[in-house]
Amino acid sequence: MQPILTYLLVHFLKLLSRIFYRSQIGWVGDPPEDTWEDLRLVCILNHTSLYEWLYASTVPDRFIRQLAWHGVIPVAEKTVKRPFVGLFYKMLARHVVSITRKRDDTWSEVLKRVEKTAVVLMLPEGRMKRANGLDLRGKPMDIRGGIADVIEAIPSGRMLLAYSGGLHHVQHPGETFPRLFKTLRLNFENLDLETYRNHLLQEHGEEGFRTAVRRDLEARRDRHCPPEQPWDRDLELSTEDPVDEP
Repeated sequence: MQPILTYLLVHFLKLLSRIFYRSQIGWVGDPPEDTWEDLRLVCILNHTSLYEWLYASTVPDRFIRQLAWHGVIPVAEKTVKRPFVGLFYKMLARHVVSITRKRDDTWSEVLKRVEKTAVVLMLPEGRMKRANGLDLRGKPMDIRGGIADVIEAIPSGRMLLAYSGGLHHVQHPGETFPRLFKTLRLNFENLDLETYRNHLLQEHGEEGFRTAVRRDLEARRDRHCPPEQPWDRDLELSTEDPVDEP
């Protein structure tokens, strides 16, 4: 029953996004003929808002089916525990795994779900960018090492990097309701997982692989994300903003 409910929910979110927002999509490099075939890992880079589900408007129906029946999404434990938001996130994929942000048994549970038909959806930065361009604690938005574990766990298939143009002009941490009729900007890059992994292993070895993945994804993010759009009002947020993030 849950896969069906997830499929219907994400389709509904896709419809809402298409009604109230306009999407501008670009591609980095030459994508394969079928850009959505054999996807095993999707990473959204430049995490700025809880409303990134609006990007559902950019994906085809078969990817929604894949998420509903085989999707794995790691979500922060404190987000899952929030009354309404937690239930909402639990319904976005077949397996939504609550994690503590540490390399403990909760992260092991994510890796256990990465079986041969799974598609993993991740936000590798692990927290949201605030108004000042930093995270909640005032630190730069770097990539967390967990993404390297997932890349090692998936033997073959393709990885889709989704470079977000940011959603602060729609909703930023600290706001409750989104602004409507804005443009959502997103660039995609489609990579072969085995080729990507082998290249970094050859260049940096097993000991340097985790760091190499982080640095490479940070460089790609900074190079390929569309420019962030201005807000409708001049609002500065404190780095002490208490809003949770996935």
